[in-house]
Amino acid sequence: MNILIDQMSQTPIYEQIESQIRQSILSGSLEANYMMPSIRKMAKGLNVGIITVKRAYDDLCNEGLLISLQGRGVFVASIDTDKEKAVRMGQLRDKLTELKAFCDTSDISREELVSEIEKMF
Repeated sequence: MNILIDQMSQTPIYEQIESQIRQSILSGSLEANYMMPSIRKMAKGLNVGIITVKRAYDDLCNEGLLISLQGRGVFVASIDTDKEKAVRMGQLRDKLTELKAFCDTSDISREELVSEIEKMF
């Protein structure tokens, strides 16, 4: 697994890790039951703190994308179409939240935003 950390990014490192693992799972690059590297191994490989990786793994477990089995490790969960749709809708909500903040600070009205979105579709 190849995760790239951008130290200059405004996005917290744990979110960068989560995002890349999430995308690998949803794209099928990481298949169900794949055993993730241990937290210590991942932290060492990325040159980040153990707590940072633990936060990313915990968040992905809470989303249902990873499963932590006591004494065995962390594994990629089986993802059905409903779960995949729910995760993608969460990603969409996050992007829309960012877009709304941009519109609010750029004096772009709701009507202008909706008009631009409708043009795209």
